[in-house]
Amino acid sequence: MTISTINIFLTSLILASHIIHHHLHVSSQSLPTYNSGQQGHWHLLHASIGISAMHMQLLRDNKVVMFDRTDFGFSNISLPGGLCRYDPRDTVTKIDCTAHSILYDIGSNTFRPLMVQTDTWCSSGSVLSNGTLVQTGGYNDGDHVVRTFTPCENDYCDWLEFPNYLSERRWYASNQLLPDGRVIIVGGRRQFNYEFYPRQPENPHTITLDFLRQTRDVDENNLYPFLHLLPDGNLFIFANTRSILFDYNQNQVAKEFPRIPGGEPRNYPSSGSSVLLPLDENKASIEAEIMVCGGAPEGAHVRAMRGSFIRSIATCGRLKVTDHNPTWVMEDMPVPRVMGDMIMLPNGEVIIINGAGLGTAGWECGHDPVLNPIIYNPSARPRQRFSIMAASTRPRMYHSSACLVPDGRILVGGSNPHQYYNFTGVEYPTDISLEVFSPPYLSFEYELIRPRIVPGNVGILRYGKSLSVVFKVPKYLSVDVLSVRIVSPSFTTHSFAMNQRMVVMKMMGVSNVKKWTYCVSVMGPSTAEIAPSGFYLLFVVHGGIPSPGVWVELH
Repeated sequence: MTISTINIFLTSLILASHIIHHHLHVSSQSLPTYNSGQQGHWHLLHASIGISAMHMQLLRDNKVVMFDRTDFGFSNISLPGGLCRYDPRDTVTKIDCTAHSILYDIGSNTFRPLMVQTDTWCSSGSVLSNGTLVQTGGYNDGDHVVRTFTPCENDYCDWLEFPNYLSERRWYASNQLLPDGRVIIVGGRRQFNYEFYPRQPENPHTITLDFLRQTRDVDENNLYPFLHLLPDGNLFIFANTRSILFDYNQNQVAKEFPRIPGGEPRNYPSSGSSVLLPLDENKASIEAEIMVCGGAPEGAHVRAMRGSFIRSIATCGRLKVTDHNPTWVMEDMPVPRVMGDMIMLPNGEVIIINGAGLGTAGWECGHDPVLNPIIYNPSARPRQRFSIMAASTRPRMYHSSACLVPDGRILVGGSNPHQYYNFTGVEYPTDISLEVFSPPYLSFEYELIRPRIVPGNVGILRYGKSLSVVFKVPKYLSVDVLSVRIVSPSFTTHSFAMNQRMVVMKMMGVSNVKKWTYCVSVMGPSTAEIAPSGFYLLFVVHGGIPSPGVWVELH
């Protein structure tokens, strides 16, 4: 078959994959339910994992740490070996023999309970370069605590806790892994400051950030600010309606960006979401573009607490922060959404999943669940970027979460808009199930062009060095639509996926190894500012169809 024939065939397949990228204006009540592969499909993994998955983190051993909070009451899964948690400061249960954290094994679809001693409610986290999850703060006796979880090859690893490690109370804070391996921990309830993990010997205390004080609402809220590490090493920080370029090394605001149009808040409890769109090293100069979607109008939280639920926000804004004079470019989602999770897909698209059409985050403050995810294609033409996906049967409201797993599916769990576990007599019962959404690119119709990385044939990923990846394509290959990408798994909670980033690596060339087997050479990320050292999922993407991911360590 000639190259032109292959390209015609491939183009038709790619065109089919993008037919659904059209722009619709519909209410959440009237969103259609689809069953074909073009709208993806849902699969229930477990009716009960024992806890409501408020927080999620994928680890380098293909296991996912999940946890909720210790003061919900007794969970539906017991701690192993007769263990119990003794906590005189707990507001609900002083002696608790049930678990509030689990470790889920993706490959075997099994899980085991973990022991969390102090309260992890509304906490934050990051994975260090060695693969250890560092989880920070929480509520009550957990608000100054640092906890770590390191993957292991047996079933004995568990949480380690370090009381009073944090200088200030970190409840509803956000984290970001930095180029030098530290983690910056920003904000929290009535905390207008930041600190670092590990502690800095020369400055072990907090550092004031007036921007957080300036952007708080009447209830002192600008919680879970959106943090993104930019290619110049500075931080993008977004709180409610305002955003800045922040030099944390000098404790200086380098630039303030224009306010997002509309004047409506986007952070908790208004709870929109945000992503840093893929950084592409094939471009002459790397562009960094932030996207913020959804949220709730000003005053919506107070009204929801009084039983009046108003429509959430339908707009998304994109801001190319590397422009000399950046301005927000606004567009509308197919349906308004608050408490939606924005997760990067391996092909560079963004899925917006979970959430509600009315109200805000908070206990009993959300209504009208949005059951259909939508997928956003950043490179499509305006008004053709959103696609409506198949609906879940389970409302995922306040305290739900989602994360990308190596095979390209989206793991979804949680939802508990109540002060305690509450399974009966309420409109939205506590949900302790675990399900998974398969995007359209996993449909069987793309098997002929789906790449698969040959096990054991991925080299070492180093900064600025060539990397070779051997992969197979069952039938047709077009180099023109081939890319190699790395994705850092996120710590996801409360509608924000912390530390999430994707880098499209610079293509150097493709060679034919044998029939339907190829070797692609790419250049490792140029700097730690573009991709901090650590473990990443590497994907080969062909015509918008990703391979299953493999783990690589960047150093």
